[in-house]
Amino acid sequence: MSDEPSSPVCYAAQADDVYMGYAGRDELVRALTELLEAERAGARVSLASARQSAEPGHRDLMRTVRRDEARWCAMLTRHIKRLGHAPSRQVGDFYGKALAITDLRERLYFLNRGQRWVVQRLEILLPRVRDEGLHADLNAMLISHRLNIETAEAYLAGTGEAPA
Repeated sequence: MSDEPSSPVCYAAQADDVYMGYAGRDELVRALTELLEAERAGARVSLASARQSAEPGHRDLMRTVRRDEARWCAMLTRHIKRLGHAPSRQVGDFYGKALAITDLRERLYFLNRGQRWVVQRLEILLPRVRDEGLHADLNAMLISHRLNIETAEAYLAGTGEAPA
């Protein structure tokens, strides 16, 4: 009987992220940039909505959403820089579309749709993120967006019927 191992050593832990099915650096930067631009748009929409609102509950909700959006902008910016790229300074198209909605309740429904879009993007991206720190931050962002959606839905349910 030989002292040699029966099978070769596995080097999977040393394999490239893309080879292992994870997102590569360029794909991560593109995804984080897309999220950053969307978050920046959401932060600006919620700030504008808070300033325009005469209703204290709505104003408080928009301020809370704005704080979260700003926090996620900072986190995404930090990770993009850590990955060796300059963060985009662009604002997502969502901003202009949302501000074109003058009724603040209607705008909140639209903002919530944008929050759901972010949730969907995160749910697709998270299984492909190998970096533990980035994964944890994106998961916290996902949880925060789900909570903001629920809070906005509860607020809207107390203010009347949903738009058609």
